[in-house]
Amino acid sequence: MLEENSLCVESQDWLVTENGECIALTLDELQSPVKPYRLYRFLTQLEDILDTVADDRSRIEAIAPLVRKLLTSSYWLQMEFIDPPLDPGWSVRFLYEDRDFPLTVQMVAWLPGNFSPIHNHATWGIVALISGQEKNRFWRRSPTPEYPDGIDLVGERILVPGDIIGFLPDAIHSVEPLGTEPAITFNLYGVTDYFQRFEFDPETRTAKNF
Repeated sequence: MLEENSLCVESQDWLVTENGECIALTLDELQSPVKPYRLYRFLTQLEDILDTVADDRSRIEAIAPLVRKLLTSSYWLQMEFIDPPLDPGWSVRFLYEDRDFPLTVQMVAWLPGNFSPIHNHATWGIVALISGQEKNRFWRRSPTPEYPDGIDLVGERILVPGDIIGFLPDAIHSVEPLGTEPAITFNLYGVTDYFQRFEFDPETRTAKNF
């Protein structure tokens, strides 16, 4: 049973906490740039934020407006995805790769009828929906002596194009594309601690590295 106050409404900017709360953010909107806001400028500003802002929530609040600025200025990015094949039903295209740069920047496409595992990211993350619809379900840890990796469903949110959602490292969620068209997202993540990234099973109340 979902809690009545757990559903997210009436905003396009969200933050998901480690307790499964989906919080509406009120962020400053940046002015539209006179010149195109290109990917290299975005990456440079991101690096400056990471160098000066240590708190993950503050990082998300600083970066999310830049993500919106990038996607509305550099329209070509919205087409930089790979059509997902029927098997496995999803695709990932990396927009930038650098061993020494502490970010993952990618476009992800999901066919409806596919479901992600229930998982955390073990790093901060930001996802912007480009097209299609996507249902996110949010979970929180509910450990007991017998089941230390137990989780409970807290709420859900259907994302539509223009929505941006940020995740703290221990936020737990699952993703389901809706409708008839692929869900296309711009995904941005920090440095993942793979020893702390898990896939959860709410039936067996267990977890394994993911």
